[in-house]
Amino acid sequence: MGVAIRTAGEDDRELVVRLLDEAFQDDPVSSWVFPGAEYRRATHHRLMAAFTDATLADGRVDLVEDGSACALWMSVPAEDSGHGAAADGEDEFGELRRAVDPDNERVEMIGRLTAGIHPQGRAHEYLWMIGVAPGRQGEGLGTALIGSVLDRCDREGRAAYLEASSERSVRLYRRLGFELTGEPLRLPDGPLMYPMWREPRAAGAQG
Repeated sequence: MGVAIRTAGEDDRELVVRLLDEAFQDDPVSSWVFPGAEYRRATHHRLMAAFTDATLADGRVDLVEDGSACALWMSVPAEDSGHGAAADGEDEFGELRRAVDPDNERVEMIGRLTAGIHPQGRAHEYLWMIGVAPGRQGEGLGTALIGSVLDRCDREGRAAYLEASSERSVRLYRRLGFELTGEPLRLPDGPLMYPMWREPRAAGAQG
């Protein structure tokens, strides 16, 4: 299936935020960060907006042309933790909490915990989030979005990394060449997150 993909810009911000908000309403990790459906509907979009803004500023948002799916990517250098862990002494996770939901410590905690397990020492592409509109799931849009970047990774000999939020996601990502790395992250009184790493596949891309 041919899927037209383009790089999103600032004009696409609201579309991307809305898409991520809808796609992750029932996600196990989002449900842990914002427990309760009503609370999540009222608040979750602010975290998706913060993630979108960070990626538009420092990464890349890939968007299916018809607005049905998007992927947030960060290019992580070898010396970086990949989650915006402050090298200049600023408390970015605390700032995120204050901006999104000041009374919710889990907004800050999810950033700190995932940063703590993020691989270091090797440059890679980090798939921060991928969202598909609820009515369009199962059409291969997510695979097309990820595949376009993985093809480039293979050509350039570059690794890729993500955290899967469910066992179902783990199975999907394994089909694309990702493998579990390290121990799963168990969120306090919450679900598991599964760190996954992918080595480049292209011939001659080793090293």
